Amino acid sequence: MRALLIKNSGRRASRFGSRLLMLGMACLLMLVSLDAVAGIDQKFPEVKGYFPAATRFDDITGKPPAAAVYNGDKVIGYVFESVMVAPVPAYSGDPVNILVAIDQNGKILGTKVLQQNEPILLVGIPVQRLYDFVARYIGHNVKDQIVVGGSSAPGSIKIDAISSATVTSMVVNETIMNAALEVAVSRNLVSGRKPTASAPATIKTDYFKPSDWTQLTGNGAFRRLHLDRGMVADAFKGQPESGLIDDPTAPVAGREKDEFIDLYYADITPPTVGRNLLGASGYATMMQGLKPGDEAVAVVANGLYSFKGVGYVRGGVFDRLHVMQAGKLFLFKDSDFVVLDQPDLAGMPSFNEKGIFILRHGQGFNPGAPWTLQLLVNRQVGPLKSIYNTFSGSYQIPADYVTQPTVSPIPDDAPLWVKIWYAKRFQIAVLVAGLFFLSLILVFQDWVVKRPKLLERVRVGFLIYTVVFIGWYGLAQLSVVNILTFVNSVMHGFHWTTFLMDPLIFILWTFVAVSLLLVGRGVYCGWLCPFGAMQVLINKLAVKFKVPQLEPPSYVHERLWAIKYVILLFLFGLSLQSVGLAERFAEIEPFKTAVTLHFMRSWGYVLFAVGLLAAAAFTNKIYCRYVCPLGAGLAVSGRWRLFEWLRRRKECGHPCQVCAVECEVRAISPLGPINYNECHYCLDCQVTYNNDRKCPPLVERRKKREKREGASRPLPTPVFVVGAEDADTPAEVHE
Repeated sequence: MRALLIKNSGRRASRFGSRLLMLGMACLLMLVSLDAVAGIDQKFPEVKGYFPAATRFDDITGKPPAAAVYNGDKVIGYVFESVMVAPVPAYSGDPVNILVAIDQNGKILGTKVLQQNEPILLVGIPVQRLYDFVARYIGHNVKDQIVVGGSSAPGSIKIDAISSATVTSMVVNETIMNAALEVAVSRNLVSGRKPTASAPATIKTDYFKPSDWTQLTGNGAFRRLHLDRGMVADAFKGQPESGLIDDPTAPVAGREKDEFIDLYYADITPPTVGRNLLGASGYATMMQGLKPGDEAVAVVANGLYSFKGVGYVRGGVFDRLHVMQAGKLFLFKDSDFVVLDQPDLAGMPSFNEKGIFILRHGQGFNPGAPWTLQLLVNRQVGPLKSIYNTFSGSYQIPADYVTQPTVSPIPDDAPLWVKIWYAKRFQIAVLVAGLFFLSLILVFQDWVVKRPKLLERVRVGFLIYTVVFIGWYGLAQLSVVNILTFVNSVMHGFHWTTFLMDPLIFILWTFVAVSLLLVGRGVYCGWLCPFGAMQVLINKLAVKFKVPQLEPPSYVHERLWAIKYVILLFLFGLSLQSVGLAERFAEIEPFKTAVTLHFMRSWGYVLFAVGLLAAAAFTNKIYCRYVCPLGAGLAVSGRWRLFEWLRRRKECGHPCQVCAVECEVRAISPLGPINYNECHYCLDCQVTYNNDRKCPPLVERRKKREKREGASRPLPTPVFVVGAEDADTPAEVHE
């Protein structure tokens, strides 16, 4: 029988070896293909012109997404798509997508329009004007205060708008500058920090105080923007004249003080403003049409100039009136306009033009923060050409009308890593709770393993937590790059702040370092690695659906272990010369594709990652066993562990092979010892160790005990019943 088993094992090994060779060749082809699709320069070749000295372009990664550009090992800039960083709805309602390149100083090196659906550019105005407008940003810095059109703001840089496309120009300006600043700040290219969006204030819906026009203008609920013809004419001084007789922007002698526009505006969402202005029934009707988080702004005016204009008739957007808050532009569409017929506010003057504009929830408007109303004044200087100037009025809602959110306890001058830790305090709390729970499992493992059903449910649940929270949500997948970066940092100048920038990665590495010192690599590889958890879950499903499992013979299995150590040594050698080059070859780890980027990557990377996960359905954790350089690095670091908490018996391996056969990564030698360098600490062997139905020594002891208990049990006492039909038949009496 033993000879037959050996013969069959040899045949299976031969078949497995051929399959493994084919799989290795396929993986090699995938890796070769990765180099062909890697880098943003493959998708946008023009970026090579932005960086003539570049030797390598990365793929788009990180938060916000951007592709690093290298000269050797040195990062010399970043390239990104604006729609992936700061999408701003334009005139059409869709964002304009712009390719932007910046260098290490925050200087804009290149811009290109990738996609736009602006109707005003598709009909009548050449799209080349948009391309030329975008090119004007080349050479500016991400911290420049660029303003489209006229502005009196000190220190601002004026860029002329696209004629007759002012809204599109303003949106493109915000798109480029906001996206570039966000990428530059996230990569620490500029010293200034972009203000973080705080939680918005909430309107006090239960606060109402009867008020008249004088009171609401006196407390700042209604603000005024007043322009006379002289002020407007001065703003257009030195610019082309329209030549029209009735041009209200043209200077007219003796009429400089004539009213151009007298405009009042207010946030009427608070009951004290809205109910007094519209009346109880009118306010109730307006509020029924608003969704939670919407804000209503009333605008009334007299004068020569209309704040409505005719743009909303042509394209559905009010092109003369906008709101700006914290550098963010808010446009009003025709669907955001509500007619204001008969105001009910006592003492309010008569106005020729009135309207209510709705700021929709989800646009990021904060009613409790300061904002600015912008009025664009146009001057027509040709059939299809116009110029304009912007006049602004500030607004701050009265404090009694809103409830402000709790102010962050972190001071503005705190180190960046402190602010990051505070911002991610929820993720940190969930991660620490998970690590604490895992620590309890390890400390009380002797109690847990005696309850195999509980352990199985806990393990599957924890693996799902690892994939979903640690991996896809927290993006805390460790990598061999972390090890190489740490070693390089120790050799060339160590700084804690470098590693504190990502709190989840830092906490996880700290926990892994402690577990390595105590019990070796198995805790991370078996419980905390998102890609490893994916493989285990896939294999459990495969076994449930009776997918055939393929295992190499022991002598092949043990030699395949060496592959990951060779890969680790190769990457370490490269890192001594160039960490950037080592990081490129570290793409043999599918972690970035499967976890960090959620499979949203070039087809070669996705195919490689999916192929490894598919292989795990047939051979559990095949990548972890034989290829993973991170596992190899942890195994080397874990050789100096202090404890061996996994219990063994003298019968293990002589002759018992139950644990060796059942081990999910085959880390138990047929001779009995556990190879802690390969063990993933799943605790299956400890379940068997305590199971008197599976562990042969315990089975033997249980049978002896049952036999001994059966032998010591007293025999039934025979009792003869007098008068029975058969006096020789005893009756049994059980004690």
